[in-house]
Amino acid sequence: MKIIGELINASRKVIGTAIENQDREAIQKVASDQFENGADFIDVNAGIFVDKEADHLKWLVSSVQEVVDAPCCIDSPDPQAIEAALSLHKGTAMINSISLEKDRCDALLPIVAGTDLKVVALCMSDEGMPQTVEDRMKIADELVNKLLQKNVLIDNIYVDPLVQPIATKDDFGVEFINAVEEIMTTFEGIHTICGLSNISYGLPERKFLNQTFMTMAIAKGLDAAIVNPLDKRMMANIIAAEALAGKDSFCTNYLKAFRAKKFEF
Repeated sequence: MKIIGELINASRKVIGTAIENQDREAIQKVASDQFENGADFIDVNAGIFVDKEADHLKWLVSSVQEVVDAPCCIDSPDPQAIEAALSLHKGTAMINSISLEKDRCDALLPIVAGTDLKVVALCMSDEGMPQTVEDRMKIADELVNKLLQKNVLIDNIYVDPLVQPIATKDDFGVEFINAVEEIMTTFEGIHTICGLSNISYGLPERKFLNQTFMTMAIAKGLDAAIVNPLDKRMMANIIAAEALAGKDSFCTNYLKAFRAKKFEF
């Protein structure tokens, strides 16, 4: 499973303050901690700084890649901010995210067209948030085909079926994980991804719900996630779930994690 470390997000007060103060050391510490705990990509988001987002994203990418040998997940709907960040990014970045919302889609398609960029394809359209598996598949089908027509490789597409809180509708969890299975079955070679924590919004013991939901999603085929790599129980659940789902040949990763004492909390 690909892990995208979620912690460098300007909506978090400590990160927003670090960006505003250009506290490179603080940002680099968060990046290094995530990388050392299993992140494959480091998400960078400066969305609260609307007028300065492009400059802040460039600064974040530069700061992160000074200390971490990993690509960034550039988290912005603004094509100019994304292009600015890509101008100095080393390696193959991930773009988070394109959707079927017309303005967003039209703006971002030219940026990812014909490139080797990884692309998060969010199941959202101008009609709003999808409710059912069928709603998600309709959006995914159109969005994936738009990307393929622009010469984005299927292996570089990460479909996000969009997690919504079960506190607002009983079947949102089931509809999401069934959509994961349907997407992975329908589009051979594609990936699925999500920012999973929204599932528990408004409920107590959110970490426990998130960890349990992750194992359910992995069983259905989820193979990437935007999570906190410093959450040791979450990372342990991911390792165990992949072994149980037959995605860890001879339980190699599980045994390696056991020897590294990653199951001690």
